[in-house]
Amino acid sequence: MKKLLFAVTVSVLLLMGTSTTAQTKLRTGWYRATIFREDGAQIIFNAEVQLKNGKQVMFIRNAAERLLVDDIKVKGDSVNIEMPFFESFFRLQIQKDGKLVGKWFKAGSAKLLEFSVEFEYGNKDRFPVNKPATENSTGRWQVAFTRPNGTDRPAIAQFQQKGSVLTGTFLTPSGDYRFLEGVVSGDSLYLSCFDGSHAYSFTATISGNEIKNGMYYSSAVPVEKWRATKNEQAALPDTTQLTQLKPGETKLNFTFKDVNGKNVSINDERFKNKVVVIQIMGSWCPNCMDESKFLSSFYKEYKNKGVEVVALAYEYSTDFNRSRASVQKFINRFGIQYPVLITPTTTSDEQRTEKTLPQLTAIRMFPTTIFLDKQGNVSKIHHGFYGPGTGTFYTEFKADFYRTIRSLLAD
Repeated sequence: MKKLLFAVTVSVLLLMGTSTTAQTKLRTGWYRATIFREDGAQIIFNAEVQLKNGKQVMFIRNAAERLLVDDIKVKGDSVNIEMPFFESFFRLQIQKDGKLVGKWFKAGSAKLLEFSVEFEYGNKDRFPVNKPATENSTGRWQVAFTRPNGTDRPAIAQFQQKGSVLTGTFLTPSGDYRFLEGVVSGDSLYLSCFDGSHAYSFTATISGNEIKNGMYYSSAVPVEKWRATKNEQAALPDTTQLTQLKPGETKLNFTFKDVNGKNVSINDERFKNKVVVIQIMGSWCPNCMDESKFLSSFYKEYKNKGVEVVALAYEYSTDFNRSRASVQKFINRFGIQYPVLITPTTTSDEQRTEKTLPQLTAIRMFPTTIFLDKQGNVSKIHHGFYGPGTGTFYTEFKADFYRTIRSLLAD
């Protein structure tokens, strides 16, 4: 990976060296960014550059979310933007008209993914509205995404439409697609989001209580078709039986290194006679990002009430230093005070559970949250996470989470 990053950096610097402009900073204001897939599909989002305390920062807009990006370096006409989460960054060149042109890079488990990208200056709009909306998509929808192999996977869509403006999200058994923003133009639906890991675009046609001809694009993932039927009772399959304790097991037993290289064990004194929340996560996982933000806030509220939290990170690589750098972004941004441990296996390792938590059946979802009672016994296992972009689903999750904690503390 280090050799690959070096080669990418050299090639980008050579590209930027051909510019004839001599800008020293970004233009403040709005940009309309377009990520170009190899198949010609485009993933669009908006970002605003502002000046804060004499420093230029960027806010990436996804509906109600404003994602702060504060690691921006400009030298001549070259712009390096490091995303606050994930192994994700931009290498751009400032044009005379203020446009930014270059590449978006996203690390994967096997290679560094690369996409052409353009930031058009002065455009606050996401999608054009060529005609007034003739359909209203507000409500809950039962969704089926069709994989490239022809099989379906279930989801729920929750949309809010005001005039032509459309927001909402999709929920799957493992989590949600976070904050989506778009429009309805005539009977055509357009939605997208970008957070450094998620790079999603959705198009479809609305016809009364049916959504047809849907197409779903996700960075380099093969395109999927989707369809939906309006149904206020739409539900997802039960996931409560996915990961369980193996027969005869009651407790977990693990010791892993934290980001400072110190061994931390679930058998350490700090966890004894405490209710413990164990977060199974990865720094590559946007739903884990949302859960980490929630857990960090929760821990500050409950750490003096007999509760501990510990996160177990399953990363793209077994390179400890690479994993630590990515995990540290979460810790820094959310002020995480509980230990985040790096497991010595990867998220793609089919034996990851057996190698790290052999007391459990296979871990199939990230995040997965495990609750231990005061005696260290596994009391409950929760799969997935529905974040703030899901509205009432997030409210219901928080209510259930706090009920579980209060019940375990009362025992």
